[in-house]
Amino acid sequence: MTMPCRTTLTQFLIEERRHFPHASGDFNSLILNVALACKAIARQVALGALGACRDNAGGALNVQGETQQPMDVIGNQAFIDFSEWSGNLAGMASEEMATPYQIPDCHPRGKYLLVFDPLDGSSNIDVNVAVGSIFSVLRATREETAGEAAVTEQDFLQPGTEQVAAGYAVYGPATMLVLTVGNGVNGFTLDPNLGEFMLTHPALTVPAATSEFAINASNSRFWEGPVKRYVDECLAGRSGVRGKDFNMRWIASLVAEAHRILMRGGVFLYPCDHKNPDLRWRLRLLYEANPIGFIIEQAGGRASTGRQPVLKVQPSALHQRVGLVFGSREEVDRIEGYHHDVQMADLPSPLFHEHGLFRASA
Repeated sequence: MTMPCRTTLTQFLIEERRHFPHASGDFNSLILNVALACKAIARQVALGALGACRDNAGGALNVQGETQQPMDVIGNQAFIDFSEWSGNLAGMASEEMATPYQIPDCHPRGKYLLVFDPLDGSSNIDVNVAVGSIFSVLRATREETAGEAAVTEQDFLQPGTEQVAAGYAVYGPATMLVLTVGNGVNGFTLDPNLGEFMLTHPALTVPAATSEFAINASNSRFWEGPVKRYVDECLAGRSGVRGKDFNMRWIASLVAEAHRILMRGGVFLYPCDHKNPDLRWRLRLLYEANPIGFIIEQAGGRASTGRQPVLKVQPSALHQRVGLVFGSREEVDRIEGYHHDVQMADLPSPLFHEHGLFRASA
């Protein structure tokens, strides 16, 4: 039987590089190292309780104040081990590390910065739900950073429009790597027989319209007025102002949500809420919102904080959080429009009024 000829990730990157005759090859090497880290993580995730979870790794609080799962620790180390040695990185930053990671003196330094969430949705491993890794590549903008000087937090505080590449790996029934290098979005499936990522989903696009949305409805009493308005209109279905029925989804794994939207459309909302006055936004700008936003917009969709394009936000801190709305363009435009409606933005929902039924506690 003749096997179908498919393009490997390596072949794909070589073809892309031909558009840039003066490229050194460092970028391709970096992406392939990240892909190797994702393969190692996929292997550990697939073992479930037979693998990393049998050890005592994890359990500590990370810089986000969240309890680290064993695979958080293992995934973080995989990104470091497979990326630090090759001479194409000036430094790294991770959701799991309080400060930037310095390339050891025994390794050469390069001109790129790597930021990553080593295992998004790790709390879902126990229930065997798809999880993933997210990464973003930036240029080291200071010459001294790309040489001998240590990287600082400031080096990473670049808006999402400055990303050179972004991607995610999703560890589900199949392991997939979804990648943009600024020229559209392509999906690669890991062939377990060859150990190679093969191009299976070229030129992914997000449909402009959808009838599916994803949001954590348990937080509805804490939402701002524009979000509540949008969800209420969707739930009203064809008898309401939208004139069509909507389906609602929620996986609690950003990678899985983004992947579903890339495969069949939809809109995802993790908006500002008042459940915790000290934590009104939940998703990390550098590690989650920017790379996912870059991917979605390269696929023809939109990504927003609810009020502005997320890729235009100027970061102010390494672990800054933002609201995030992304997916089908028409729905994101509508949600942004509701936030820009002055009357709606200034008028609190009766449920949250000073004397309202669901007023958040001080």
